[in-house]
This record gives sequence, structure tokens and C-alpha cells, in this order.
Amino acid sequence: MSSLQIEMKNVFKSFPVGANELSVIKGINFQLHSGDSVGIIGASGSGKSTFLHLLGGLESVTSGQILFHGQDWQTLTEEEKSQYRNTKVGYVFQFHHLINEFSIIENVMLPCRIAGFSKKQAQEESEKLLTYLKLQDRMNHYPSQISGGELQRASIARAIVRRPEILLADEPTGSLDSKTSVVIQDLLLNLQSEFRMSLVVVTHDLSFASRFARSLKLSDGQWVGNSF
Repeated sequence: MSSLQIEMKNVFKSFPVGANELSVIKGINFQLHSGDSVGIIGASGSGKSTFLHLLGGLESVTSGQILFHGQDWQTLTEEEKSQYRNTKVGYVFQFHHLINEFSIIENVMLPCRIAGFSKKQAQEESEKLLTYLKLQDRMNHYPSQISGGELQRASIARAIVRRPEILLADEPTGSLDSKTSVVIQDLLLNLQSEFRMSLVVVTHDLSFASRFARSLKLSDGQWVGNSF
């Protein structure tokens, strides 16, 4: 049986807007088990990105609980939270967020260097992964010199170079053309299986979300139905 990695219990999340508060997540429950693949769909403003940020420890709840491997996120120290985010979770966003002044391999090496890996070890891990992702001929290029699909593959490499348990992707194909989008979809699903990660993707694309083992719909900060 797969182990429970993350559990949300009656989670609410609000943000201050002037003198008022904007309620974005409204009492949702969710469980993520080791090896899960979950597609989350919803319109703009439905709370998808906020949900993903909560799931990855980038935001804290307004009320309710999020348990990471049984530990309440609110009880962890800032150092423990940072350690969890940096070692257990990888993030991919709609836009690649690569550093333009760094080459592709330097961008991918960065999480390893921050973690204290030697330059040689970081380079070896990054070269191996970029070769696996068929970017071996782009390692020394800069972000401005490669295509949108290659940029997204490089950002995926950066997200998984430290072999996280969980990969979270926020509209990872939203800025790509339809052909490249399918390539990135295939890649994420193949990597999830190959590296035995849990994968959660939020998307506007119903056909993409339906490819996951579980598919959920978020509307106005709440789940709609059980799956689709």
C-alpha cells in the first residue's frame, strides 16, 4: 500500500485585500500518496495555484491542517520548512524562471550547489539528467538561445535534479504551442513513472488532466464532484 505523503484537513486560505480578506481556498480536504499522479483543473481564479502553493509549503493555511508525512506544517520551524521544500518537493511553473545570465547547465546545477554539493558532483548530476532529457547539445547555451519547449525541459531538469519525492507543476504547458505541449505532457508523466515521484499538475487543459490516475476539479476554492 502506498504511504500517505501529504494530507489536507478542512483547509481554508484567505489573503488580505485592503481592509477585507479574499477567501481563495474554502474548506478542502486532500490526500497525496507516494506515487500518485493527480491532475487538477479549474478556471482562472478557481484557487488552483494557491492550492498548489499550499501543497508545496510555499503558503501557510489560514485555518485547518496540512500534514507532511504526519507532521503538522504549522508546528515546523522555519529551518524544517525550508529543508522540506528544498529536498522533498520540486516545482515547475508556466514560465521557466531560468536565470538568463546562467547557462542551461548552470541553472540546473544551482539547486545542488545551494544544497552543498561539490561543483563536480553537481555538474555530473546535471549533465546526466540533461542528457536523459535530450538537452545534451544545449547545456552551454543560455535561455535566450533555446526554444520554449527546451526551456521548459530545462526547468523540469532543475526541478528534479535532486530527486524530490513530489513534483508540482503549475500550468506547465500553458505558454506552449499544442505540439510542444503534448511533448511536455508525455515527459512529465514518463518522469513520474521513471523516477517514482508523486506528481500533481494544475491546468486549464481537460485532456491533459484526464491523463492522470486521479483528476479533480476546483471551482471557487472547493472541489466539484469526486473526479472526472
